[in-house]
Amino acid sequence: MGKFSRLGNDLYGGRKSIDFVHGRVLWYLVSTVLVAAAIGILVIKGLNFGIEFTGGTQYRVPVAAADATQERADELREAVADVGIENAEAPTVTTAGDDSLLVQVEELTQDESDQLVEAIEATVPTTGEISQDEISASWGEQVAERAILGVIVFLVLVLIFIALYFREWKMSVASFVALAHDVIITVGVYSLSGFQVTPSAVTGLLAILGFSLYDTVVVFDKVKENTSAMRENRQTYAEAANLAVNQTLVRSINTGIVALIPIGAILFTSAVLLGASSLQDLALSQFVGMAVGVYSSIFLAPRVLVHLKANETEVVLAERRAKARARAAADRYAAVPAFTEDLPVGSDPDGADDDDDLLGDDEPLDQPRVAPQRASEALGRGRVVPEQTRPVRQSQSSGRQQPTRQPRSKRGKK
Repeated sequence: MGKFSRLGNDLYGGRKSIDFVHGRVLWYLVSTVLVAAAIGILVIKGLNFGIEFTGGTQYRVPVAAADATQERADELREAVADVGIENAEAPTVTTAGDDSLLVQVEELTQDESDQLVEAIEATVPTTGEISQDEISASWGEQVAERAILGVIVFLVLVLIFIALYFREWKMSVASFVALAHDVIITVGVYSLSGFQVTPSAVTGLLAILGFSLYDTVVVFDKVKENTSAMRENRQTYAEAANLAVNQTLVRSINTGIVALIPIGAILFTSAVLLGASSLQDLALSQFVGMAVGVYSSIFLAPRVLVHLKANETEVVLAERRAKARARAAADRYAAVPAFTEDLPVGSDPDGADDDDDLLGDDEPLDQPRVAPQRASEALGRGRVVPEQTRPVRQSQSSGRQQPTRQPRSKRGKK
């Protein structure tokens, strides 16, 4: 744990960094493959809707407390499936308290129902009369409609909140993309598992929407904090966003693990030990959705946000400044011009140029060279030429006028 804590501190301080943002092709490809696979599974295999959505028949079998176990439920499930009734080939058998078993199948005719009751009575000793309830598909349709309406209202309110809180509509779009990614993959895994879609599964699906957005909002809040002083920190938008992901990485992993451990325990217990469909439906959707939500908040949502912000003026200027700094750091003398024969006189390092270049084509060569007049310099900076206080004359040795020094006896005399 000590090494993990030090790694978290290094990631937060920027001493170590994992590139989550710049690998656009890699992360987009991974997400596209996962979403395409989930859609393919959903199209090919479809969803196994429970009788709450499709309609069917439910039998309540009263049994003794010793027989209200998962072993008896598994035994009864095999017996019902072996009857040979088409709509009862995949029954759902669960325990209901400590005094009964529930058998759920699709809609049956009266003759098929009688055969099924006989098979139940031959398999499990009952303590009373088996009750039969017809479940209409209209109730399931109402549940589905209310669930869809709830999802739409939830998404609209959350996207408006994100846009107002961050003052950035592009963050709302990135959050929506990550959320759609999580829901599609969760539904695909649910289809692959073959679990029945029950109201509990719908409830679990709605629960993962909040978890996924919660993790994404935390990352985006850190992105906003890092990019608010992007110019002062000499960072690009992508670098600031990647630092934000690294700073929240340990927190996202810890939160995900803490949430997944109890849900995984519920999923294992319900699917393997108890066989309670309501629990396993709820646990499966939440487990997959939370795991995918952690992935999307780290790898997908920040990458989409950086992609959407790439054409903004401030972001483009920051990228240009970063490239200029990189070029300057790579070669500090890249801005120094190389010597060429046609350089101007002041730039000649050797001071040896042709007379034609120095004097011009119309200036005679027998005239003495006169240095160009220097620009006036500010007082106190560099060397300042003093005013003339004594006679000056031409000096052939230096090529410019030099003051002369007279003996003391001749000073002041004409």
